[in-house]
Amino acid sequence: MQAGLKAGESLTGLDDLIGGSDGALAQLRLAARRIERGATDHPLLAEALASLDRALIEASEAEDRIARASDALAFDPARLEAAEARLFDIRGLARKHRVEPDALAELADRMRTQLSEIDAGGTRVGDLDRSLSEARLHFMNLAAELSAQRRAAAERLDAAVAGELVPLKLDAARFRTALSQAEPGPSGTDRIEFEVSTNPGAPFGPLTKIASGGELSRFVLALKVALAEAGSAGTMIFDEIDRGVGGAVASAIGERLARLALQSQVLVVTHSPQVAARAAHHFRIEKSHGPEGTRTTVRRLDDAERREEIARMLSGAAVTDEARAQAARLLEAA
Repeated sequence: MQAGLKAGESLTGLDDLIGGSDGALAQLRLAARRIERGATDHPLLAEALASLDRALIEASEAEDRIARASDALAFDPARLEAAEARLFDIRGLARKHRVEPDALAELADRMRTQLSEIDAGGTRVGDLDRSLSEARLHFMNLAAELSAQRRAAAERLDAAVAGELVPLKLDAARFRTALSQAEPGPSGTDRIEFEVSTNPGAPFGPLTKIASGGELSRFVLALKVALAEAGSAGTMIFDEIDRGVGGAVASAIGERLARLALQSQVLVVTHSPQVAARAAHHFRIEKSHGPEGTRTTVRRLDDAERREEIARMLSGAAVTDEARAQAARLLEAA
């Protein structure tokens, strides 16, 4: 600011010096008029007149620039106060938006763009609403088709499971696949649950709540057999599916497992001799404890070992000849 004041002071009086009644411009014009009278008498005077004309033009331009500079450098307390107030506002905006003052212009452009997008948001929301309605309609159509296919598949599954219940000694039991309405989701609009009735006249209820341990094992096996006919995994594993049953029921379970093994590889963990006798191969799982810790071994049994293991299942720790004979009969029947 001090430098501006000094520059303004140095221009004081220049307007009179250049453009006053006795200033440089007036003297040059007077000289040009005098030379102009005799310019035709000598070539040098014509050249001098041309130089004066150029000097007048340059001097006039200099006078104009000096006048503008003088106006710009003139000290105006109101303008100074306004400039300082603007600087204060700029710094305040920069602090508010956490940017440098020089970055405010870029920030303003970005905000203008965002504001334009907000102004156009109504149109965008309308487009999104239309897309949502179309997607919802498409979803509901697909969900309806899926529900129809599920109902048809449920009828086929119920019939297949019903055919397995009698051989598994569940003559009085009934099975059904219940479909009910659910909130729309990735799997459609259906809630699916297996329901059973285990006694004549008894109402249907969820399979996991109505069936006892032994009944649940047989229902699961019936489901596996029914589903295997429509395609299943390459290997199925049953861990003590014969739990809670014995005698004829265990024998029926063994027969159904053997039937299932014709379509898929079946691995069964069992303590039932009736089930074990139906297997094509028999493995014994043993645990041993030693200095190196507990080890589990799996060993395939030959025919003699297999008969002996089934006999042990029949009689307990002490294997009797009667148990061996019974084991041989089970193997022969299988």
